[in-house]
Amino acid sequence: MTTPTTPGRGRVVVIGAGLSGLACALHLLGAGRDVTILERDPHPGGRAGRLDLGGFRFDTGPTVLTMPELLEEALAAVGETVADRLDLVPLRPAYRAAFADGSTIDVHTDADAMAAEVARTAGEREADGYLRLRDWLTRLYRAEMGTFIDAQFDSLLDLARPDLLRLAGLGGFGRLSTAVGRHVRDERLRRIFSFQALYAGVAPRRALAAYAVIAYMDTIAGVYFPRGGMRALGDALAGAAVKAGAVLRYGDAVTDLERRGDRVTAAVTASGERFPCDQVVVTADLPAAYRLLGVAPRRKVPLRFSPSAVVLHLGVDRNWERLHHHTISFGAAWDRTFDEIIRRGRVMSDPSLLVTRPTHTDPTLAPEGHQSLYVLAPAPNLAAGPIDWDTEGPRYRDRLVATLEERGLTGLDASVRVEHLVTPADWARQGLARGTPFSLAHTFSQTGPFRPRNTVPGLANVALAGCGTTPGVGLPTVLISGKLAAARVVARTGGR
Repeated sequence: MTTPTTPGRGRVVVIGAGLSGLACALHLLGAGRDVTILERDPHPGGRAGRLDLGGFRFDTGPTVLTMPELLEEALAAVGETVADRLDLVPLRPAYRAAFADGSTIDVHTDADAMAAEVARTAGEREADGYLRLRDWLTRLYRAEMGTFIDAQFDSLLDLARPDLLRLAGLGGFGRLSTAVGRHVRDERLRRIFSFQALYAGVAPRRALAAYAVIAYMDTIAGVYFPRGGMRALGDALAGAAVKAGAVLRYGDAVTDLERRGDRVTAAVTASGERFPCDQVVVTADLPAAYRLLGVAPRRKVPLRFSPSAVVLHLGVDRNWERLHHHTISFGAAWDRTFDEIIRRGRVMSDPSLLVTRPTHTDPTLAPEGHQSLYVLAPAPNLAAGPIDWDTEGPRYRDRLVATLEERGLTGLDASVRVEHLVTPADWARQGLARGTPFSLAHTFSQTGPFRPRNTVPGLANVALAGCGTTPGVGLPTVLISGKLAAARVVARTGGR
């Protein structure tokens, strides 16, 4: 069976209805292309997945939403707005940070509120340092966004831009932990403004200071939550795409791509359906995308993957006031934990955990009188250490629950009514390389022009999107990757 299309307008097949694929589709629709989106799962969102269990609605992917203007930009391509599709709630505070000494620091995005919180918990001198750090983060973001994040890279010559010197002058090519430490001395504050490096797959002491831009997004630009859960993002973008004319097929994975010379001519799904195309955008995990395309790009430096994560979803029948929407529970150890999960291939002996309680903001995500918890523990990927997760996973679950009880969530284990554990082995079973949902680490050799590009050598009508390609890992960056992939398609085929 062949799906009807309009020859001559530019038939584009987007493989994957994750957030990058949906953003790409919206930008292509806005440019007048005929778009078909093929998704293997029965719903949109990709890694921003969903789990419904015993009346609880869990988000299984990212839980931190920043830079909603990127959603606005994608929806604007088809004449819609975020307000048309989503009810976004700004989180105040963005995070609550809890430390091993019993202290807590609420992380506010408002400058005055955060300066007052820093003065209360660490003194006036640190508050002054925070304001200097905030100014540096803002200037860093402005230097990077349009030139290094929201930008195409075709060669090293693309680095020869005026903002490169500006970024270097800001210390962007130094080390993140050192750069943050120049402004604040309190160890707790240093952690608050550098833990985000783990999102990029690198320890703060080794990460480029340029990745402090993630701290800007979290602690200055603001953190939001869509009512209905993070799953609402995929639903919103997919709904807008379909309304604008996209064909969206769920539950039918693409198993083959037909080629003629250097062009992909059609996508074939597991059901045998064939979708002719003039251009194709592949958003699968990068190694899976290369396998589907039948290519193996050569690199002088082998690809290095980020650490993984163990995620524990808990539906509980009680509440703890110490938990905000997002609570970062820091252990006493710091550098050692990164060494354990990245270099030694072991679970953290004194874990730092992200605990998200979405029912703090949207009680409808759990039965009345109940709460849902999302506990994320960074963990080694499958290449870093020989852990038998099918055996060790349940034991590690018990350790995580015991750790949280020791840190103040008294009676947590007894309060659990439903639960679901996800380990690196489970991520691997979903088809994610090395068992990590965070794809390629943002090492120097995998940053900017050194990151795998969103074009494929030898294929003239293929573009890539997603966290494995430009610009990288994270919800804001995958939305940008979709826009950049759409721009590749439009540049090849002309038009607005």
